Amino acid sequence: MADGLVGPRDNGRVRDSHGIDAIRYDWTRTEAQTLYDLPFADLMFRAQSAHRANFDPNHVETASLLSIKTGGCPEDCGYCSQSAHYDTGLKATKLMAQADVVATARRARDAGAARFCMAAAWRNPKERDLDEVCGMVSAVKELGMETCVTLGMLTGPQAARLREAGLDFYNHNVDTSPEFYDHIITTRTLQDRIDTLARVREAGIKVCCGGIIGMGEAVDDRLGMLVLLANLPDHPESVPINLWNEVKGVPVNDTAERPDPISLARLVAVARIMMPQSVVRLSAGRQYMTDELQALCFLAGANSIFIGDVLLTTKNPQAARDANLLDRLGMTSRLNRAPA
Repeated sequence: MADGLVGPRDNGRVRDSHGIDAIRYDWTRTEAQTLYDLPFADLMFRAQSAHRANFDPNHVETASLLSIKTGGCPEDCGYCSQSAHYDTGLKATKLMAQADVVATARRARDAGAARFCMAAAWRNPKERDLDEVCGMVSAVKELGMETCVTLGMLTGPQAARLREAGLDFYNHNVDTSPEFYDHIITTRTLQDRIDTLARVREAGIKVCCGGIIGMGEAVDDRLGMLVLLANLPDHPESVPINLWNEVKGVPVNDTAERPDPISLARLVAVARIMMPQSVVRLSAGRQYMTDELQALCFLAGANSIFIGDVLLTTKNPQAARDANLLDRLGMTSRLNRAPA
């Protein structure tokens, strides 16, 4: 057993000398399932304890997401409105001009966003496009915001260039479990994704990596995704949990089933326990969630949301609704206090 850990595991729990759950990178599916199956009150207590040991339990991080290049993606991700393989009614666009991106970031900052995320529908960026994105990253950093991009697969030198431009986070989701992955994507392997995450880490960029639930996967697949993330050499600093958004014309429509609200809260709690120092974000699909469900997820350890009316190509709750909910819960964010 590693130095500083005392006593045997108790249903997957390892305690340090102060009685706090220790950081682990060797979780098993059985341990994840055991956590998930705990009586709900016990699971919430365990998750809230881990949350309070690492974060302010009454604060929610806010981020904004912009599609800087929409549609025409050559990947065949079966859930995605931007794939060129499916007729989703989405028109492909060119890469946005830097001035327009910065203007949008400024509005997001003034509306309460602390982090600005820029997404481009590429398999991997071309060098000339990367030049422009690096300029955007540097310009957004000058606004005093954290920066994040998602551009598809990266080479090592590309990751290094983004870091030199001032990039804080790179988003590259694993999407689902290793077993379910081939059911939704064939043009990019799971190992491709893991390799990109390693290159991002090597460049000194923080990792934002999570997945999507509600595509027809089993609970075991959802837990398998969390085990995959929790057993990476370093836990992602941000773990977005997305509910699949309904998109016409994509294969996932044939298998999608919205998760039971209690099962979503359980999954958030397991993510919090297994990755106690990661920010867990309620990402896409919040428009399907009641205020009560969001409150339950915050109690389970979620502590970040995307704000703004649109996430890439899908709807998102309005900022006023988010601010009202956080006010009623007595939680703080940049939505309900003046930006620093």
